[in-house]
Amino acid sequence: MLKYKFTPLILLIFSCAVYSQSDLRGKIQNQDNDPVAFANVILLNATDSTSVYKGSISEDDGTFLIENVQDSSYLLKVSFVGYVESLQKIKVKGNTRVNTITLQEASDALDEVVVNARKPKISREIDRLVFEVENTTLSTGNSFEILKRTPGVILSQGQLLVKNRPATVYINDRKVYLSSQELQQLLEGFSAENIKSVEVITNPPARYDAEGGAILNIKTSKNISIGYKGSVNASNTIAIEPKYSVGTSHYYKTDWLNMFVNYNYNDRDLVKRDEGFIEYYRPNGDVDSRWITDFERNTLTYSHSLNTILDFTLSEVSTLSLSANIQITPDSDSDISGLTNIYDRNNSLDSLFTTDSRLHSVTDNILLAATYNTSLGENGTLAAVANYINYDNSQSQQIMTNYFEEDDTFIRDNSFSTEAKQNSEIYTGQVDIATPLGSTSFETGLKYSGLRTESGQDYFDTNTGNRQFSAELSDNLDYEEDIYAAYASMSKDWEKWSMKLGLRGEYTDVQGISESQGLVNSQDYFELFPTFYLNYNASDDHSFGMEYSRRITRPRFENLNTYRYFLNENNFQDGNPDLMPAISNMIKFSYSYKNKLYFDLYWDKANNAIATMPFQDNENRNLRSSSLNMDFSQQYSFDIGYYDYLNDWWSITAYTSFFYMQNDFPALESGGQIVTNDAFGAYIYAGNFFTLSEDGTFSGEVTTTYIPDYIVGSYEFEEPQFGLNFGLRKTFFDSRLVTTVNVDDIFNTMNMPMRSQYLNQNNSFFAMPESRMVRFGVTYKFGNFKLGDNKRAITAEESARLESKNQ
Repeated sequence: MLKYKFTPLILLIFSCAVYSQSDLRGKIQNQDNDPVAFANVILLNATDSTSVYKGSISEDDGTFLIENVQDSSYLLKVSFVGYVESLQKIKVKGNTRVNTITLQEASDALDEVVVNARKPKISREIDRLVFEVENTTLSTGNSFEILKRTPGVILSQGQLLVKNRPATVYINDRKVYLSSQELQQLLEGFSAENIKSVEVITNPPARYDAEGGAILNIKTSKNISIGYKGSVNASNTIAIEPKYSVGTSHYYKTDWLNMFVNYNYNDRDLVKRDEGFIEYYRPNGDVDSRWITDFERNTLTYSHSLNTILDFTLSEVSTLSLSANIQITPDSDSDISGLTNIYDRNNSLDSLFTTDSRLHSVTDNILLAATYNTSLGENGTLAAVANYINYDNSQSQQIMTNYFEEDDTFIRDNSFSTEAKQNSEIYTGQVDIATPLGSTSFETGLKYSGLRTESGQDYFDTNTGNRQFSAELSDNLDYEEDIYAAYASMSKDWEKWSMKLGLRGEYTDVQGISESQGLVNSQDYFELFPTFYLNYNASDDHSFGMEYSRRITRPRFENLNTYRYFLNENNFQDGNPDLMPAISNMIKFSYSYKNKLYFDLYWDKANNAIATMPFQDNENRNLRSSSLNMDFSQQYSFDIGYYDYLNDWWSITAYTSFFYMQNDFPALESGGQIVTNDAFGAYIYAGNFFTLSEDGTFSGEVTTTYIPDYIVGSYEFEEPQFGLNFGLRKTFFDSRLVTTVNVDDIFNTMNMPMRSQYLNQNNSFFAMPESRMVRFGVTYKFGNFKLGDNKRAITAEESARLESKNQ
């Protein structure tokens, strides 16, 4: 008989069943008869008490299950921090249930136990990487800061990318499906105090929506003990302009109720500068003029966010959770100014114009959710989830442009204003069933998602002093989308192999009706999305894997809108009503050594990939940014990762991705001929994490990222991107008081210019939002602050289509 020596973590991830037919069950509690969750449960061979046979960890209710145990005698060892280790001899014959195990509190247990676990900051499962962030310097920051620091994540133009594709953010397996701007605002108001880890799922299994690319799943801690705790927190971020955040969280648990309430207030003054360049051409290809623009936007915004969760224990096998997430931004005012110098073909100043713009917006976002969980027999589970989201946004913009000769002689002026509105309602319902079929785990489910949106923009010419409505430049869009989905998946472990496969089918019905154009987009289609994972553990040191998936990216409804958002009257963003969904295929081969060193070979191709690109009209002298379907987008990458502790106080995380990216797209201003934009690039990340005191109350980290070359649509980096970050965390008064300081982008080198240059197109921009920041944070805990919490986000999955166009 082969014997395997596993750590408890490996046992949790890969529960192997080799020659056994029996299951071992039990329950763990403390002296107060409260369940003990996350306790290590280890089976030792009775003849060799140092040889681990199998293991598991206890669930939230204290129960544990070790499957496929060979009938024999064993030593059962149960351990948990702060309790005396339990060791007893048991005999397994057929399905066996041991008596309830009561752990005794250790006599030398401290009020607050500090654990310096000897494990890397990253662990790897069959379908994801797990980045541990609990009790690091990021713990008193916010969720968005954590995602930006996660290895393998790139922040490009406000969008989070994984494997060079836009990532979808989940919190506790629920999708945060908002626009990039709304997502950032939500996560910046979501405290990181109790975030346990971030899961990077590059190839999502069938139970997740087929929409989008990789997933960043934020996992939060659980409330495992009865009692009350609370905290207040505040942070001050010093950048070009200051930013403030204050909040409070409260947790209360009884035998039947688990309650969480969190409120955060954010007051921010955001500064963004841009440098723009456009080279316009004559029909014969000669340069006609060059436009150079300096642009600055100052935004004053404040917002309130309220999160509340009520978990009810209905019976020993059933729970009900009611959740609400309310985000209100009652005031966001942007003051936008720009100066454009126009040079002739000989680089002599020909003329110039100035632009002043005021943008005001109000946003309300209300999300409600209900989740019911129950057991089906001994091992099966059923979960039913319903979500509702209501999103309401209104904004107004006024733009004034003054034109001058090269000697500042006034020529003329022009002004106009726009008023835009958007109201969306989203409904989702989902049922999931998981059950074992012999030694195979099986899961299946159904889901419905419905989106109803009314949006529009009115354009007014104000140049004469009177507001004159322009029907030609105004529009309203009614958009409806229904998605019906079903999936099934199975996983099985045997001997040295682990396998997981699934199939998801989605039927989509879309209809968009424009007031000015009539029916602008109607789609009705069914697609299948298979996923497959295979892992072979050749030995304790060597493991090989293979993954495959098929995914879809649907156009967000605001990208279908034909109305415009203006930077100035010659530079604007608009929608494309002819967008089609993109279908991607991904395959990956992997190898790991001692679960510390990883190698991945990766290929991904998306047909009809959706991208937002600039297109300059050389005749009319304007630049518009519009979404379109590229012919395809593909990438090849070779990734290397290493995660380990160098000693008791220093751990490192190193991740490098060498890639080739290729985008083939139509040149809309050159007859639609296909143009290729490609680049060989790399993503290099290094993280150093330090425990700076013997008692573990003082810790720090230094992280760096470097990207020498990169492409987005038709854009390519003109300079490398480099970031150096530094953080410290110190706790006082038995961890009641937590203080942090973080410095982001120390050398102010994260922003870089990007250029789009091909055929008769040559334009670039250098966006410079505030990236060098110093953030001071403080959190004070009161009550029984040693408790964990049930904090998580409540989000309806389809709200990502609520993408703002004024980013």
